[in-house]
Amino acid sequence: MNRSEVIPSLVLSGYALGRIAAQDAGNDAPAAQWRVLSLLEQAGAQRVGTLASAARTTQPGMTRLIGGLERDGLVRRSSDPDDSRAIVVDITAHGADTLSAWRREFRETLAPRFAGLSDDDWSALSRAAEILAAHTTPDSTGEAR
Repeated sequence: MNRSEVIPSLVLSGYALGRIAAQDAGNDAPAAQWRVLSLLEQAGAQRVGTLASAARTTQPGMTRLIGGLERDGLVRRSSDPDDSRAIVVDITAHGADTLSAWRREFRETLAPRFAGLSDDDWSALSRAAEILAAHTTPDSTGEAR
């Protein structure tokens, strides 16, 4: 595979892996839910508009998603300490626990697909994960570094 094909292949493989894990685990929660909870866990409380930008969705769409997450006790809304007219969203302890359980479920679901990998393959995957994390972890504004 040449360099121009690597990044698109990683992105598409990542999406496919997420779909496979969700299907195999019988997890019907929308992928956007997990993205938002992950963003909040990594970057802390965010405004709805910032979350919408980071998740590449509209502000009304994010507001609907946040409403469902709030009803489920996964996030909470509060006044922005820097601007009392604005609202920020943060992950709750229940949301963090749910996210952790989802990650554990996906690890367990996908483990058999990777059971036959060699130590060298695991090293390559580990290094790739480190590189991707370094270039995709959101900062305090929700933007990827």
